[in-house]
Amino acid sequence: MNIFTKTLSTLVGLTMAASAALAEPAIIYDLGGKFDKSFNESAHTGAKRWADETGGSFKEIELQNEAQREQALRRFAEAGANPIVMAGFGFADSLGKVAPDYPDTKFAVIDVFWLGIPNVREIAFNEHEGSYLVGMMAAKASKSGTVGFVGGMDIPLIRRFGCGYAQGVKAVNPNATVIANMTGTTPAAWNDPVKGSELTKAQISQGADVVYAAAGGTGVGVLQTAADEGILSIGVDANQNYLHPGKVLTSMLKRVDNAVYEAFLAGENLETGLVVQMGISNGGVGYALDEHNASLVSDEMKSAVDAAAASIASGSMSVHNYTDDETCPAITF
Repeated sequence: MNIFTKTLSTLVGLTMAASAALAEPAIIYDLGGKFDKSFNESAHTGAKRWADETGGSFKEIELQNEAQREQALRRFAEAGANPIVMAGFGFADSLGKVAPDYPDTKFAVIDVFWLGIPNVREIAFNEHEGSYLVGMMAAKASKSGTVGFVGGMDIPLIRRFGCGYAQGVKAVNPNATVIANMTGTTPAAWNDPVKGSELTKAQISQGADVVYAAAGGTGVGVLQTAADEGILSIGVDANQNYLHPGKVLTSMLKRVDNAVYEAFLAGENLETGLVVQMGISNGGVGYALDEHNASLVSDEMKSAVDAAAASIASGSMSVHNYTDDETCPAITF
């Protein structure tokens, strides 16, 4: 090997090493946009926290339609992004096609737990556990004995929220009525605040005085209408208490931000080929208590909910998971 060849080889090696060192993580938000004040925004919060703490930068894209899922994945993989994080179950099919083509790229996907691909980390949340806690709070806060649930797209994942919520309601008041409506059957259901408002008004007309929204951006309409009509609402995913101080009873926290932050922090060393389950026991779900809802949550309410959370975390009490057998005696969808 002559000196020119040796020098060229060294330069190539250094360039490759520099490229690897500078590999940026990437995040693809689901339909509804990164500032939906809910699921996507929680994912963005985690990415931004990583950037703020490390001084690093990341790639991101907000999808406009379904066709962009695979396109965005391939674009980021070709650009050397690593890891690539996806927010939402809707990426399952595209990821199944793309991940095997880029075995050296690490992927993480939230709300998917059935792919079993070696270079993919699948992240699942026990939404039914967190929803149980806010269901207890809804029943304790309700004066009419009737509460509501507004879901987004009618899929087993969202029914899991509703089923857990209804179980919490019934644990406090076995005679309570739980009214449930879904916004739609297509991804558009995640970003339809007008429909969310209409469903909330319909539930109020049936006596509901607390309504829980598990509907992404659609939930903004639910919370707004509840505040306008003088009833309480319950937010989801991110802490939405601040949207209507004194009107939002609490928010069911789904720590998507933590999932994204941890994936970015691991970088190219992200452990894949496994499912990470996030529930009450490891801080994956919970409820929000802050200055915006403190006046609505009594000491008795907090004590009861915290005791239930401790029982769920220890395994001494379990909450039925709708997706295990797609049944829920506590609610009719």
